[in-house]
Amino acid sequence: MSFRYPNGQLFSQENSDIEKSKITKKTTFANRGMRFEEAINLSNEYYITHDKAVIHKKPTPLQVVKVDYPKRSAAVIREAYFRQPSTTDYNGVYNGYYLDFEAKETKNKTSFPFKNFHPHQIEHMRKCIAQKGICFVLLWFSTLERCFFLPSEDLIFLWEKQDSGKKSIPLSIIEKQGIEIFDKIAPRVPYLDAVNEYILKKE
Repeated sequence: MSFRYPNGQLFSQENSDIEKSKITKKTTFANRGMRFEEAINLSNEYYITHDKAVIHKKPTPLQVVKVDYPKRSAAVIREAYFRQPSTTDYNGVYNGYYLDFEAKETKNKTSFPFKNFHPHQIEHMRKCIAQKGICFVLLWFSTLERCFFLPSEDLIFLWEKQDSGKKSIPLSIIEKQGIEIFDKIAPRVPYLDAVNEYILKKE
């Protein structure tokens, strides 16, 4: 005897087992089809709404060169240039602390490439640290679905060792010196938990 779903599709035990595995599989923002940056932006909205922190993504300064007007009510930018090199992605204030951070991701499973960072970003982080700001990077290993908080002090130290031939940061170092962040429903990326842990360690 065969069974069919209301839509007429034939039922099979194999399909049923697949559906069960989908239900039991851990749901993360990644397998919801959400990009890392989008998940951080939603987390920032949560923090602002719940009066936890005021963190925003920095706007990218652009010089618009060519604009088309296919309709009177709409304009389409055809050509634009960056006015200046971007610094870091996010900044704001949390519990009296100035936060400044960058979000990066990689498909690598064993290390995080230095090429994901730029010299002017490293220099910006250095200046923020000199002003006693809390500066860090959020590193997302998309293949592993693992996220880490890494203090910029550690990143800068490792960056400066590139001359010795190091082209990336081994995952083992990130696991040791960073703080792993486990995703939640709200906020998606609870990075303030890692910030709190970092502050406690520093004090």
